[in-house]
Amino acid sequence: MNVPALVTAHQLRQREYLLRITRAMTSRLDLPSLLRLILASAAEMVRCPAGMIVLREDPTLLGRPIHPPENQARFQVRAIYGIPAKLLPAFQPLLEDIHLTSPDVATDFDEVAIGPSGELYIRDLQARVRQVEQRLGVQLGSVIALPLLFEDELLGVIYLFGGDTSFSQLDWEFLQGFADQAAIAVRNARLYQQLAQERSVLATIIEHTADGIMILDPDRRVQVINQAMAALIGMAPYEAVGKACHQILPLQNVEGTNLCQEDAPLEPGSDQSFRCEGDLERPGGGHISLAVTFTPIFDENKQLVYIIVNVMDITRFREEEETKSTFVSIISHELKTPVAIIKGYAQTLARPDAEWDPETARQGLQIIEEEADRLESLIDTLLDVSRIQAGGLHLDIADVDLRRLLERLVRDYATQTDKHRIELDLPEDLPIISGDEERLRQVFTNLLNNALKYSPEGGVIRIGAWVEEKPQDGKTQRRVVIYVADQGVGIPESELPNIFDRFYRVDSSLRRSTAGAGLGLFLVRAIVEAHGGQIWVRSELGKGTTVFVALPLDDEMSS
Repeated sequence: MNVPALVTAHQLRQREYLLRITRAMTSRLDLPSLLRLILASAAEMVRCPAGMIVLREDPTLLGRPIHPPENQARFQVRAIYGIPAKLLPAFQPLLEDIHLTSPDVATDFDEVAIGPSGELYIRDLQARVRQVEQRLGVQLGSVIALPLLFEDELLGVIYLFGGDTSFSQLDWEFLQGFADQAAIAVRNARLYQQLAQERSVLATIIEHTADGIMILDPDRRVQVINQAMAALIGMAPYEAVGKACHQILPLQNVEGTNLCQEDAPLEPGSDQSFRCEGDLERPGGGHISLAVTFTPIFDENKQLVYIIVNVMDITRFREEEETKSTFVSIISHELKTPVAIIKGYAQTLARPDAEWDPETARQGLQIIEEEADRLESLIDTLLDVSRIQAGGLHLDIADVDLRRLLERLVRDYATQTDKHRIELDLPEDLPIISGDEERLRQVFTNLLNNALKYSPEGGVIRIGAWVEEKPQDGKTQRRVVIYVADQGVGIPESELPNIFDRFYRVDSSLRRSTAGAGLGLFLVRAIVEAHGGQIWVRSELGKGTTVFVALPLDDEMSS
């Protein structure tokens, strides 16, 4: 028998097998499947009955390498062949304190890792194997440890347990070449796994961020859009993909650079971000204010690849700025007016070169008193609003006779106008309620003031009430409903949702001729809701307004 010929034929078969397996490995990017293929192929090539692959824990986090000290590296079993899973705890010694070194620097690294030629060594391999055998109660026979090395980075180790099989020098050489190819395949699969993880994390961040995000192609058409952005524009994501950015974000009143416009300049290779603000008309009506940041992404050739668009709804911030501006404007006017009148009359009465008769002096002092009361009322209102904002509106709860309160209010106001007729329409059995009488007086005083103020031509102002039962949370709630109705100018339907907001005043010709800080109805609503009640308005332009206040009779109130 020609032994060299047999050896050569065996080598050829191994090389053909290695080539076939290498092709199969390079085509697999699923790491668990790849590891099973590597282990089964290695075992079959040298006829080993059992084996395992242990991998070092992935030292990357979102693509950025982390290099812990070598003695902190941890290994895990990631694939097994011919070994029952229940026996894996016995193999723990082969996973601990794995170090590799070259034979020329080996001291106590006296156990072969790669082969008899001594390319690489692993510490105390045989001693570890004996520990495993003692735990299992069986002999493992010949053991091969093949490090998976990629550019001097230890990825893991392939352990093959030969039993009665002996390994030749050719087997060692063949397995070393196989391990090199396997390490490359494992590295590629891990890179693919990291890339898939990063893509998944990025997609999750984009999808669940509170701001609107779009990714545009070089033609400024939408490639990716998240749910927050779709909600802002009132369009389903699938409808937006492929559309031009200016169709998705048709901004008005733009300030800044809007890259959604096709003619917006963009210098190649620029790493500058661009920002603009503008208004967007919603499909269902109304406008929102948006702040948009454009971040162009270029490749190494300075060619535009993507434009990342970040969109933030700044409507609330603009409203806050407008509220602050309105507050300064209104309050400065409302404070300056009584102060100027008080100062003017005081200076006039105090002139040393004039002698005023008692009636003139009395009238001047009366005006000073009235303006001081007006100033005090405004200050009290501001303090109340501040308490409401801080959640500290206090109620002194006691029995309140609504009939007596409303009758007294009508008597007080009946002498203040000769254009209006104030009528009461109250049931005889109007019940006593629990509440803060002074706060409720504040509510109905404000509503009656508004009825007089916004009925400049006069007419009837009616204050009425009734008791009703209303289903709520599976129970029946008894409540009394009080209304104040006028025949004045009315409120446009578009403004009704805003009339209880701070500093809001209905836009009409009367707004410029009537005093007020736009805080009365805000305070009224807060007091009513503190009593556990509700307030709402019905109005028809040119025909009048009715404000309804519902207060509970049986339920406990919030305070």
